Parts: sequence; C-alpha cells; structure tokens
Amino acid sequence: MSAAVSAVRLCSFRRSDFVKLLLGIFLFITVICPLCTMLVNMAGSDIVGVLRLPRFREALLNSIYTAGTATVISIVLAWGFAICMVRTNLYFREMFTVFVTLPMLIPSISHGMGLVLLLGSNGIITRLFSLSGTIYGFHGIVLGSVFYSFPVAFLMLSDILKYEDGSPYEAASVLGIPRANQFFSITFPYLRKPLISVVFAVFTLVFTDYGVPLMIGGRFITLPVLMYQEVIGLLNFSRGSVIGSFLLIPAVVAFIFDLLNRDRANQNFVILERAKAENKLRDIAASCYVLLICIVISLPIVVFAILTFINSYPVDMGLSFRNIAKTLNMGAGRFMINSLIIALMVSVLGTVFSWLTAYFTARTPGKSSKMLHLISITSLAIPGMVLGLSYVLFFKGSFIYGSLSILMLVNIIHFMASPYLMAYNSLGKLNSSLEDVGRTLGIGRFRIIRDVLLPQTKLTVLEMFSYFFVNSMITISAVSFLSTIRNRPVSLLITQFEAQLFLEGAAFVSVLILGCNLLIKYIVYIASKIIKRAS
Repeated sequence: MSAAVSAVRLCSFRRSDFVKLLLGIFLFITVICPLCTMLVNMAGSDIVGVLRLPRFREALLNSIYTAGTATVISIVLAWGFAICMVRTNLYFREMFTVFVTLPMLIPSISHGMGLVLLLGSNGIITRLFSLSGTIYGFHGIVLGSVFYSFPVAFLMLSDILKYEDGSPYEAASVLGIPRANQFFSITFPYLRKPLISVVFAVFTLVFTDYGVPLMIGGRFITLPVLMYQEVIGLLNFSRGSVIGSFLLIPAVVAFIFDLLNRDRANQNFVILERAKAENKLRDIAASCYVLLICIVISLPIVVFAILTFINSYPVDMGLSFRNIAKTLNMGAGRFMINSLIIALMVSVLGTVFSWLTAYFTARTPGKSSKMLHLISITSLAIPGMVLGLSYVLFFKGSFIYGSLSILMLVNIIHFMASPYLMAYNSLGKLNSSLEDVGRTLGIGRFRIIRDVLLPQTKLTVLEMFSYFFVNSMITISAVSFLSTIRNRPVSLLITQFEAQLFLEGAAFVSVLILGCNLLIKYIVYIASKIIKRAS
C-alpha cells in the first residue's frame, strides 16, 4: 500500500516538475533570451561612441534630474493624500480613490498632451490668464510625470498606511510618549523599508517613461527619448541597445532591493486599526486637499473630452462630431479593434499563464519552484522600451514578427510580474496540505484546482484580468518598436496625430481608451460584488 502511494507521489512529482520545466523554458525564451540578444548586440565601438556623446551625457543627467524631482513631488503629494484617506474621517473615500486613479487608465503620453492643451502657447489656462513663459522642457516633463506617477505612489502609500498596526500607538499614548517621539520610534522604523520601495518604484516609472518627455520635452531630451530617436528615427539598434542598458540600471537596483527585503518585510496581521480621533478642522482641511488634488487630476481628462468636439482649436471653437468622423476615417476604428483583440487575448492568456505559474511556485516546494519564481518576477526589472527593442532583435524574421501575436506576447511578459505576485500571494495563504489530502483520497491535482483553489481565488483572478487589460490598452513603450501598419494598437495613434498637429484626434483616442478601461473596471467591480454576495 505504502509502495503504491509512493509511486503515485513520485509520478505526481515528476508531472509537476515537467510542467515547471516547460514554464521555465517558455519564460527563458521570452524574457532572458531577448534581453541577452540586446546586450550582445552592443558593439564595443558603439558603447564608447555613445558614452562620448555630449547628447547622451546631457540626456542621462536630464533623466536623473527630472525623475528625481518628479519622484519627490509625487511622493510628498501622494503621502498627504494617503494620510487624508486613511487617517481622517473622510466621506466618499471609494469615490475619491476611483477618481484619483483615473490617470492610470490613459497612456502616459496623454498627460503630456493634456498639459500642452492647458499650459502650452495656445493653452486654455495660458489664454485665460494671459500667462507668459513655456511649459516645454524640464518643468513640463516634471509636471506631466507627477500626473502620471501620483496615482501609483498614492496606492502604494495608502496600502502601507492601511495595514499599520495601531497597538503600539495606543500603548505609547497610555505611557504619555509625545507624538514626535512616536513618529521616530514607531512610524519611521515601520515605514523605512516600504517607503524606499515606493521611491524606487516611482523613480523607475518616471526615469523609463518616454511618453511625457516625447510630447512636452521640446529640446530638453531624456534618455528614453534619445533611445526612441536612435531606434525609430535612425534605425541604429546597436546604439539603442547601449542606451537601453542604462535604462535597466534603476529598475534592476529596485528589483534587487525589493527581492532582498520582500521576505523581511513586516508581514504581521493587523491587531488593531489605528484610532481616528474626532477633529472637524482636520477633516475639513483633508476634504479641501483631496478635492483640490482631484480637480487638478481631472483637468487633462476634461480637456480631452471638450477638445474632441471642437472643430479646430483655437481657430474654430464651434462644436461638432467632425473630428470623431475624421479620426475614424484615418483608421482609429481598425486600430481600436487591434487594441481590443490584443487586450482581451493578453488578459485571458496572461491570467491563465500567471495563475498556473503561481500555482506551481507557491504550492510545489523545491529549488525548481524558487528558480521559476525568480524568473517570473524578472520582468519587473525590464522597462517596456528595453523589452520592445530586445524583442525586435530576437524575433526579427520569425513567423510572429509583424503580427498581433508578438504584441500579445510582449504585453504578457511585460505585465505578468504584478498579476503573478497577486496569484502567488493568494495561493500561498491557502492550506498547504490540500494536495496531500487530495492525493490520499485519490483526488487529482486538476480537481483540487478546479473545485477548491480557483473558487477561493476568484477575486484575485478578476483583478489579474483587469490589470492585464488596462495596461495592454494604454501601453506605448513595449509595442512602439514592434508595431506595423497592420498590427498597430490605437494608443500609438496619439503620437501620430500629435506629429500631424491633429490634437483633436489625439484627444478623442485618449477618451476612447479611457472609456474602454472604465467599462472593464466597472464590469470587474460588478462581478466582484456578485462573487462576494454569493460567498
């Protein structure tokens, strides 16, 4: 009997190891091989040539300067917003949270375009208040990057504050310890490591983005824009690879830091929610701050919605549907179908692949699981532009090059790390003995997954689907080097229309993307409510 059980376990062990091997090979081919190809493509002469370029040194310093400034501003503003949301008796928290995360549902390049429409030479605010000066350059990039990164910083900081244990503060108050001492003795030690992770994440996000600088940078060039010009404009893939390797540095540092501190982070359960004292003056001030941030955040989106129906800003301010018709005639409808196909397929395939990978890494112990886990989160350290260029060099000439398939593949790999970690954390919290019990009762692994694990992680699966869909709709970095006239997603039309000075069309495309993402978010929200009621 024991021999039979051992044989079943061995057979099951071998099957799971075989599946992990297949998953590892797939990730090795789609993550490691393209990246190695890009690094190998760098010629020694090009490395020296790029390093000696005054333009490169200028772009590198500009990128560090703008990313550092935008990171500080974003985190300070997001910290205040998170404190207002978590530490005060604020009404309509859910509504404010949804409102302030709207910028995450449009491409980064749209934020730059929104600032041009608001504060450019013929911008609405510029004309209204007769402002002088220019928004192009350093100030414009910083402002646009703050719009782009603020929601990410807020979500990370509010998550940290939400799960802070209130017991130490209650004990400190009983002992009569002053608030200043409480901050340095309790708050600061708790926040130190998570806050460093937030700083790295926001800095990397801004440092590697080329949408905002491309739209509003003017002559103030940054490293991602320089890479874009070298590859798209000059077709110099070797120099592009050198610049791409520099874009990897902050992401790799952030990845290593997060990896080293992930298991050491505070993972205690919240014993006591931190008390919120009654303070009407504080709550009124918090409400004013939150409303002000929400109004500022909404300005570019409101401008897009209005500009879509203006005949020709600022020459002809009449309202009509002419720009919508013109945009559709220029292929926006066809490219929108491309985007929807890509987003839906990436959402389905990416969710299945990420969940399956997380299942084997979280619930089948061993060295192979640790290796698979490491390679699964590697894409966190690869900026979209770098991944896109590496795919060009690795897959050029293959049967998927130039098709929708390669855009689906690059998006799955680009965005899989976060959904994978969602599933990994959810599956890791479930009883680790389920498979052993099932094996003893003669219940196969597939039935355990179908009847127990999937029902227990349905909400996580919905969040994974939503994450893949939204990011596939808004991305421009990973797909910019891989798209052709046949497989182009609609987000890249924003760049094209801006170059043609057809800002009304670019605004309509931004609103279109926002509408689709809001719809999928609403569907996921309703589905989540139904699942919660059923359980």
